[in-house]
Amino acid sequence: MTDTQRKIGFLVCLVTIVLAVLDLQIVSSATVPIVRDLDPAHGIDKIPWLVSAFALASAALLPLYGKLCDVLGPKRVFTGAIATFLLGSALCGAAQSMDQLIAARAVQGLGGGGLMSVTMVVIAHLKGPEEQGGGKGANVGGLVAGGAMAVGPWIGGLLADHASWRWIFYVNLPLGLAVLAGSAFALKLPEQHVRRPLDWSGALLAAAFSCALLLVTDWGGKKYAWSSPEVLALLTTAAAALALFLWRQLRAPEPVLPLTLFRIRELRLGFAIQAIMGAAMMGAIYYVLIYLQLVRGISSSSAGLYLLPMAIGMSAAGLLAGPLTARGWTPRTFTVSGTATTAAAFVLLATTTGPDTSLWLIRAELLLTGAGFGQLLGQLILLVQNASPRHRLGVATTSIRYFQNIGSALGTALFGTVLARLYASHGPGGDVSALAHLTGAARTDGVHAFVDATSVVFWCGAGIMAAASLLALRLPRSGPEPLTPEPTTEPVAV
Repeated sequence: MTDTQRKIGFLVCLVTIVLAVLDLQIVSSATVPIVRDLDPAHGIDKIPWLVSAFALASAALLPLYGKLCDVLGPKRVFTGAIATFLLGSALCGAAQSMDQLIAARAVQGLGGGGLMSVTMVVIAHLKGPEEQGGGKGANVGGLVAGGAMAVGPWIGGLLADHASWRWIFYVNLPLGLAVLAGSAFALKLPEQHVRRPLDWSGALLAAAFSCALLLVTDWGGKKYAWSSPEVLALLTTAAAALALFLWRQLRAPEPVLPLTLFRIRELRLGFAIQAIMGAAMMGAIYYVLIYLQLVRGISSSSAGLYLLPMAIGMSAAGLLAGPLTARGWTPRTFTVSGTATTAAAFVLLATTTGPDTSLWLIRAELLLTGAGFGQLLGQLILLVQNASPRHRLGVATTSIRYFQNIGSALGTALFGTVLARLYASHGPGGDVSALAHLTGAARTDGVHAFVDATSVVFWCGAGIMAAASLLALRLPRSGPEPLTPEPTTEPVAV
């Protein structure tokens, strides 16, 4: 590839990351106009499925995407994922009912699962030999992902208020078509011409486990009690699917997730830290927004603006990553520093957040939180890619994204359960949602109960990030090694 093609390729990847992250966040700000337009009578009950349908479809295919990159080559999988995502986006924008929109979101999620993960595989291939072990692509990718994550709800609110909610999906089309055109011109990536079997049974078991687990975290304690037959059946399904998946991976000739990867210390520690980071990030974003709305009376659209300091912190960390790398910082250094910084930010949130806390102090704490996450986004992917065998690059890269999704789901469920149970035992009304309707002394008591429960949630975030810091200290001190070459194999007739 020429230097111009590499630059265009990097730009294509950055636009793809923006598409991936925005679509996870942007819909949350447009649920009211969507329901008002499509189903005013019963649409409110189907809102959770707008997010769940995308998340379930996305998580179900993540393990398979990595294997396809290693078997077919990343460019084919990259363009296929974008084309599927664009088809789903067009169907979402044209939906005439909530059921049609939910089905279209599932199609969109099938492609969306490959946008972020496969894009990071492409970035790894775009780096020349002299850049292997460097973090330029991963740093910028993490920077863009963090910024898009923070401003996504705000952009969604603007489009819903001043245009139409359908443009939340239609805006993907010109950007996606530009990505397809740019990739066709610029991306000259290695392709595999040797037929290798795909572990379809393993992929189906991974999808079953992912969907069952995500439904447990989405429904447990909210739609159904944790001890309900529905949740227990899903837990049983998840456990059985996981056991069968592990059994299959030990026997499949080409497993979807080779368990031999976990013998590499950087990979098993990187996967664990990424999962913890996913849980903590959801706690920081979701529960700070709830606090601002329920306790401080800030509207949902205005509360989203409070995430801008977090985006600035991520951006600052991303911009400093280059100079720090030149001074000798390695992915291990960033991981140790990032986990410690994030843990400190959660301690500050836990100790200072009260009914009358200065909103500028909240902004400063979110800035510090973003600085911590900004050191981890991209660097953990780089850590895993540098330690991964070249012929397992796709599987290793998508796996770290998969563990982040699982961690986010488990973290949301854990934090939500802690908050709900603490509030139920000390707050009036018995349910957090009742706080918005309380007045007088009852509201004062409810606010204090909610703040106390939120502080415990933030302490939980500090605890798990402290655990991540201990894991980061166990990473090898040696600098990142170049990706190991793909082993030679005898060609097989296609």
